[in-house]
Amino acid sequence: MPATAPDRSAPDTAPLDRALLALRRGAGTWSAAPLDRRIDLLERLLPRVVAASAGMAAAGADAKGYGAASPWAAEDWTGGPWALAQNVQAYLHVLRRIATGRAPLDPGAVHERDGRTVVDVFPATGWDRVLLNGFTAEVRTLPGTSPEQVHERAAGQYRGRPGRPGVGLVLGAGNVAAITALDILHKLYVEGEVVIAKMNPVNAYLRPHFEHVFADFIARDWVRFVDGGAAEGAYLTRHEGVDSIHVTGSDRTHDAIVWGTGDDAAGRRKEDRPLVVKPFSSELGGVSPCIVAPGPWSDSDFRYQAEHIVSSKMNNSGHNCIASQVLVLPEEWDGTERLLAEIRRLLRTLPPRTDYYPGADRRLAAVHAAHPAAEAYGDGCRLLVPAIADHDDLLLTTEVFASALGVVRLPGSTTAAFLHRAVDFANEVLPGSLGATLLIHPRTARAERTALESAVAALRYGTLGVNCWSAVGFLLGYTPWGAYPGNTRQAIGSGVGFVHNAFMIEDVEKTVLRAPFAPAPRGLVTAEPSLSPRPPYFVTNRTALTTVERLVHFTAAPRVRELPALFVSALRG
Repeated sequence: MPATAPDRSAPDTAPLDRALLALRRGAGTWSAAPLDRRIDLLERLLPRVVAASAGMAAAGADAKGYGAASPWAAEDWTGGPWALAQNVQAYLHVLRRIATGRAPLDPGAVHERDGRTVVDVFPATGWDRVLLNGFTAEVRTLPGTSPEQVHERAAGQYRGRPGRPGVGLVLGAGNVAAITALDILHKLYVEGEVVIAKMNPVNAYLRPHFEHVFADFIARDWVRFVDGGAAEGAYLTRHEGVDSIHVTGSDRTHDAIVWGTGDDAAGRRKEDRPLVVKPFSSELGGVSPCIVAPGPWSDSDFRYQAEHIVSSKMNNSGHNCIASQVLVLPEEWDGTERLLAEIRRLLRTLPPRTDYYPGADRRLAAVHAAHPAAEAYGDGCRLLVPAIADHDDLLLTTEVFASALGVVRLPGSTTAAFLHRAVDFANEVLPGSLGATLLIHPRTARAERTALESAVAALRYGTLGVNCWSAVGFLLGYTPWGAYPGNTRQAIGSGVGFVHNAFMIEDVEKTVLRAPFAPAPRGLVTAEPSLSPRPPYFVTNRTALTTVERLVHFTAAPRVRELPALFVSALRG
């Protein structure tokens, strides 16, 4: 995710110091807060999310230039209020289990497969099975981790291994509304720290909405929000009153904090002399692939999966750290050109919108310069580069963070051969390891099960979505979100650590999501029946705004009588 332009002005440190002083006073009381009190605070937070939801979504829609009534505003409800409500409910599910004397994880959720320990984390509740029918998720743990260790270490904060009182700094993201709020919850409930959250200047307009949502925590000196740019962020990262840091941004953001920006930054990195040595976690984006396996696709499959791919790129105008940037297609599949034709049709017909994030025009101009023949759609705000062959290409080496999609064709006379090449390409050529998406027809998946599962195991990404945009893993709360392990501060890649981990599982390697290839009722044709219609995050969903508004209210306070209206809206999409 691109960094915000540096702010060279001297920061006004007085409000930052006052906030940290208050948090130091509150750190001990939060650390001592009993479990039932922490549960009560989350239960009280949910109505506040609902009360703030319309204002929060409208603020985002207005800032992006299309207004609260636009169909595009569905993404502001999804990536803001719904993500927050869903994650709070995930924490509540786990904490209530612990409060009643049960283990965080069901005994049957943890098992071994091919010598590795796997944890089934979604669906976790009956409502999950109803609302996201057919969606599943599992967490794969690091090699050498046993099922017993997974059970023993889960939710250690609440099972005899409480953390020490401390103040965590969250440097907020400027794109998706819920990121900052969810990082705050992680610091509070998983790491046991109180939080100072610096809003990103791009979406600092969200601060009053967040202060309403977290009012109970603010009143007790457990959370503080502050504004500012790079100068204020740098001051906070080096402040003795801050014990740990979590940042969402780019690798450049991380490097500026850890190594500095002066002439000696390169020397510091080489000699491993960081400016900041505090515990540091991060989510830093990358170049995310969408891999398409060849298969016996119908006309409906081509249309639907084109919608899926375009949504994974054009959601939020591509200003997502997990936006699909490189579409990897089989060179020898007769469906490749048919799929691209459907993608072009959608890019032509979607209404124009602004690439609002700072620097997007510059980054799109760089793509244009590298590819003068790039296809432009939507008044030039969407770019498609249909054939990339050079591994040094801009789209393969740099996160564009805007609405540009590149296409790479790879050889492979069989599905297994293509998947092997696609995995090697994604792992070895594309920078970053946050998330990847793999689309495969159910008939192909059954016939090529060994090749598919080998690809799933080999892809080095923190979240892999099989027939599911990997960004869904950001939303669910039970699915740890972060880069594939192995990055270091000298080579930070997509970051270190996992958040959104309601079961508080340790030793995470990656999350694997799976979803139906076709929506209901067409899933019956592919022998993959489910009740899931076209997802509301699809940019082609005609009723997404109404559906997600209803979903926010239902998630915060589930009532059976509200299901019919929710289902009708979802099915009409």
